[in-house]
Amino acid sequence: MTVNIKNEYDIAKMRVAGRLAAEVLDYITPFVKPGVTTGELDQLCHDYMVNVQGTIPAPLNYCPPGHSPYPKSTCISVNHQICHAIPGPKILKEGDIANIDVTVIYEGYHGDNSRMFIAGNTSLAAKRLCQITYEAMWKGIEQIKPGARVGDIGYAIQKFAENFGYSVVREFCGHGIGKKFHEDPQILHYGSPGTGLVLREGMIFTVEPMINAGKRDLKVLPDGWTVVTKDRSLSAQWEHTVLVTTNGFEVLTVSTGTPQQPLTYTSI
Repeated sequence: MTVNIKNEYDIAKMRVAGRLAAEVLDYITPFVKPGVTTGELDQLCHDYMVNVQGTIPAPLNYCPPGHSPYPKSTCISVNHQICHAIPGPKILKEGDIANIDVTVIYEGYHGDNSRMFIAGNTSLAAKRLCQITYEAMWKGIEQIKPGARVGDIGYAIQKFAENFGYSVVREFCGHGIGKKFHEDPQILHYGSPGTGLVLREGMIFTVEPMINAGKRDLKVLPDGWTVVTKDRSLSAQWEHTVLVTTNGFEVLTVSTGTPQQPLTYTSI
């Protein structure tokens, strides 16, 4: 494993890329409502990235080994879709929950984040899943500092989510990021404290837990990209890009509309 430690120039560029990625999610927020298609949301995001920001949508034509090129500029995963769902003709209905995952490239650097959105009014159970997943992400982020270990992040997320009877998806994880979309280290969202890679100042990676209301088992649809829960239970995800600083962490995917770090956490 070769982890790329960022210098001050890299970090300055990553702050800009992170802010721009977050601003795409700010922009799309008022458009997420019943009656809109995921394809329309993707096109709006694409046009904003390319024509307004001057950024490049990193997912578009992204083609890791064993995959066909990803055909859209965002991932929009609805209800029981866990991640990587391809936007298209699917119409959002009242009460649907959707994760919109945006990664931009600006001056060669990537900013990666996602948020949960609710179309209209939804059930208390769906709202709770979205909220607990958000808090679980932050439980993990709060572990980040030099000398901590990757397992500390995963353990904090897993313990918090499982306390509410939810399950943590294990097949997908956070990742290092910079000039490349995906770098080392891998950031698991489960694990044991005091295990795994030691965190160092200058590391930049994503924390992006995927939490299911039911079991953690999943399957990949025939399109080769869309991942869904096997039991069709709801799934939620939030994501930030985070820098390891001298004394702790700095979240880089921050904009005026970014939800704030929780002051208190939901209890059982």
